[in-house]
Amino acid sequence: MAKAQHDQFFNRELSWLAFNNRVLHEALDERTPLLERLKFVSIVESNLDEFFMKRVGGLKRQLSAGVRSPSLDGRSPSEQLAEIRRLVIEMVGRQQSCLIEELLPRLGAEGYRFLDHGSLSHRDVAHVRDFFTRHLPVFTPLGVDPGHPFPNLSNLSLSLAVRLIVRGNGEQYARVKIPSNLPRWVPLTKPNQWVPLEQVVAHNLEQLFPGTEILEACPFRITRNADLERNEEEAEDLLELIAEELRGRRVAPVVRVEVARVMSQRLREWLCESLEVKEEDVYEIPGLLNVGDLMSMTELEIPHLQWPPQIAVTHPRLRALDEPDSDRNFFQIIREGDILVHHPYHSFATSVLRFLEMAAEDPKVLAIKQTLYRTAKRSPIIKALVRAAENGKQVVVLVEIKARFDEANNIEWVKILENAGAHVAYGLVGLKTHNKTILVVRQEEIGLRSYCHIGTGNYHTGTARLYTDLGLFTCEETTCAELVHLFNFLTGHSRYRAYRRLLVAPFNMRARFLEMIDREIEKHTPEEPGRIIAKMNQVEDREIMLRLHRASKAGVQIDLIIRGFCCLRPGLPGVTENIRVMSAIGRFLEHTRIFYFRNGGEEEYYIGSADWMYRNLDRRVEATTPVSDPTLQAQLRDILDAHLRDRRQTWDLQPDGTYVQRSPEEPEDEGVQAKLMQSLVTG
Repeated sequence: MAKAQHDQFFNRELSWLAFNNRVLHEALDERTPLLERLKFVSIVESNLDEFFMKRVGGLKRQLSAGVRSPSLDGRSPSEQLAEIRRLVIEMVGRQQSCLIEELLPRLGAEGYRFLDHGSLSHRDVAHVRDFFTRHLPVFTPLGVDPGHPFPNLSNLSLSLAVRLIVRGNGEQYARVKIPSNLPRWVPLTKPNQWVPLEQVVAHNLEQLFPGTEILEACPFRITRNADLERNEEEAEDLLELIAEELRGRRVAPVVRVEVARVMSQRLREWLCESLEVKEEDVYEIPGLLNVGDLMSMTELEIPHLQWPPQIAVTHPRLRALDEPDSDRNFFQIIREGDILVHHPYHSFATSVLRFLEMAAEDPKVLAIKQTLYRTAKRSPIIKALVRAAENGKQVVVLVEIKARFDEANNIEWVKILENAGAHVAYGLVGLKTHNKTILVVRQEEIGLRSYCHIGTGNYHTGTARLYTDLGLFTCEETTCAELVHLFNFLTGHSRYRAYRRLLVAPFNMRARFLEMIDREIEKHTPEEPGRIIAKMNQVEDREIMLRLHRASKAGVQIDLIIRGFCCLRPGLPGVTENIRVMSAIGRFLEHTRIFYFRNGGEEEYYIGSADWMYRNLDRRVEATTPVSDPTLQAQLRDILDAHLRDRRQTWDLQPDGTYVQRSPEEPEDEGVQAKLMQSLVTG
């Protein structure tokens, strides 16, 4: 790629770190309630964990394989890793400063205190010693010497590195794992006071190493590479391949070691040698390690330190199902017109879950087909599908066992569904199944009729309360017929490709999006200007971005509402000066995917599961559907316009890669999410 083109794109990894900084800003922002700020501190941590496992792990694998091909912005893997390290150190410093200097003291002033062991009263010292003694059998000291090799450490585990003197053997080293099945925050004698478990262990090591002299005990935490090579084409059993990969992750190379800043150089060098990592893989933490565990504390019920309770309402069209003595069913209501639900403002339980539960019990329903990418651990979705199978309906479920970090859960769901008599497919070789679709086939007086749900988010009752997502219920014949073909592809050997209504990756989606961008160029005039608005999670696909460049040069006005990373550089004179990129961060994780094309006045709207990324368009099975009903189109436009107008939660991406948060005209402006919530609750 020519240098000039490198200058037109942002680096994916660095753009993602910019996104995580926007998340961190919510923790720094005094307008955010105190416990919610603590939650954002925790989210930053869990985001970084996944980033190191997937993205840093992938870059390190490239480096070890000798890959030198540059990124979109022209950086080599080693250059990216160096810049990632610099930015992460800066980010973690801000995160820890916020926690140590502001959030924890303010929580203390509210009566909720996280104490260091060194500041405990004699009574509390005895209390936590008793706690440790009672749980002593749970802890296992692992010495390291010629007869005891360095132990295998599980990914993201918190441990103590111990330096001690053993009589007759001199200075030795050991490791003690901090058990994840004990409370990370040990309660003290006074209510709402805690001390970290690792400090309790560190100050009672004489019970684990009697007769020794403890010189030093410092916490550390490792992150392993989760970006492992997978040869699906040669696998005889995809389920066994994924199970083998999960086993392989336990011994995958370490890509990050977090250590307490107080750790001595001597102990640090021993740790690096034992873990076979370099100094650039070590990250000093000035305060608590694994502050992601603070998420449990955000579940405390302290109303004045939290956002007001979220009110998820039943969609107005579906309220008839709750009326006393109502004999209406979900399918009758869909036949009266398509339904668009917007979570978490619209209740998932009274829409998507109820659709499945009614289908499971309805004697006229013959078959239910569904894709599952991620779902909750105790999922009522699975319960409804099992119930349908027990009721004699044909239940077909595509469970994507390659969904990153949900593989083990999904393998368990496969077993449960198969034991109930459902037909289960595990996914496709070389492709991840990421589309969010349900198809219900029902015997009616006119014959067989199909009903479907096509959404932007996973069928997960937990994230349905935390993520913004859209879903369309319809019985439109072409849509349902094409969904039948899509399920036949997912479960069988169908090679149907003639999708006319649905945009399906990896078949027609890329080409259709490119055609619609080109159409805006062709129909653009000063009197009837071209217009594109696209809302999604991230943008990275080079071909799509270059086509957007062409549209911008032609005068088409383009707004991209991108929550996460964006590799397109907006505002470049003569190239992207007609493109704006913005990002909204707030109480809910923005996950809706909406695509709008003006089309010379014959406007088109689409919702679906795909971002404008190479993996979504070419390496995943995705489904995006048009929304044709004018009333529903107006609802989608209201959502887009609310984001475009927002001045509280939205950041604007600058040509130099920085993001600038908008300033509200009124200090009490609540932001786009609060306004959408209010409009749906009162609507």
